[in-house]
Amino acid sequence: MWQQVENGMKAQEAIVKRINGLCKEHLISINRLATLSGMNPSTLKNIVYGLTRNTGIETVAKICTGLDISIADFFDDDVFRNVDQEVD
Repeated sequence: MWQQVENGMKAQEAIVKRINGLCKEHLISINRLATLSGMNPSTLKNIVYGLTRNTGIETVAKICTGLDISIADFFDDDVFRNVDQEVD
């Protein structure tokens, strides 16, 4: 289970922040990223708008493929350094 840390950032929030940052970095929209990733735009919008509570690694992998980056590159960002993972 993902837990909040001192700054209040949860893993899902960090993923959304990273997706938005990568879209800005690559100068593409969420819709364009969905197309490049082979995803339905509504699926990616649900993630970005907070309707999806737990984005799976398979989805992150599709996003990475669409951006031509590795999964390691996706998670190698300061936003993830402020997220703590605890298992019940």
